[in-house]
Amino acid sequence: MTDLERRNRRVAAWSAGVAAVMVGLSFAAVPLYDLFCRSTGFGGTPRIATAGSSSVSERVVTVRFNADHHIDLPWKFEPLQGQAKVRLGEETVIWYRATNVSQRPIVGTSTYNVTPDIAGQFFNKLQCFCFTEQLLLPDQSIDMPVSFFVDPEMANDRRFDRVTTITLSYMFFEAKTERAKLLLSNLPPVTGKVGGTAAKPAATGKGG
Repeated sequence: MTDLERRNRRVAAWSAGVAAVMVGLSFAAVPLYDLFCRSTGFGGTPRIATAGSSSVSERVVTVRFNADHHIDLPWKFEPLQGQAKVRLGEETVIWYRATNVSQRPIVGTSTYNVTPDIAGQFFNKLQCFCFTEQLLLPDQSIDMPVSFFVDPEMANDRRFDRVTTITLSYMFFEAKTERAKLLLSNLPPVTGKVGGTAAKPAATGKGG
């Protein structure tokens, strides 16, 4: 083997290694980006809090609640209240309701964001149902809580003086994860129509 052939092989091996690293980074980028958004509030993603605020401000903001679902998901999904007026730092609990209006069991999961995007860094969720696989049988409903507060530090930043309304939005879609497949495979045989009553509390992911 000549020196030129050896150099060409080394270059080819190095290029293949770089390509493999880049592919690995591309797969890692999605969860890392999601973690970054949840930690910083970037892109209107609410921050995850492990404890409530230590203070409550006199400033009041209106928080609106929005619910959407993917066109292919035969669920009815809605907040049980349209909005709430809350003081900055005040912990608030509201409820969303999901109903499976199809004739088959379905596992759904949801994502979320807040608007305006700049409010994401101050909107803190303590508990919610997002990113949790939720199994609903035909005609079954479930009520799911969301616990949150808006950081009182927002009152100290003059750039946010005009932010008087924040909208919290959830989007449900059918889950195709391995856990979703497991939930469906563990269902007992259906012997009759399953009635649906709202259940409280729902299975939730704390801080999710």
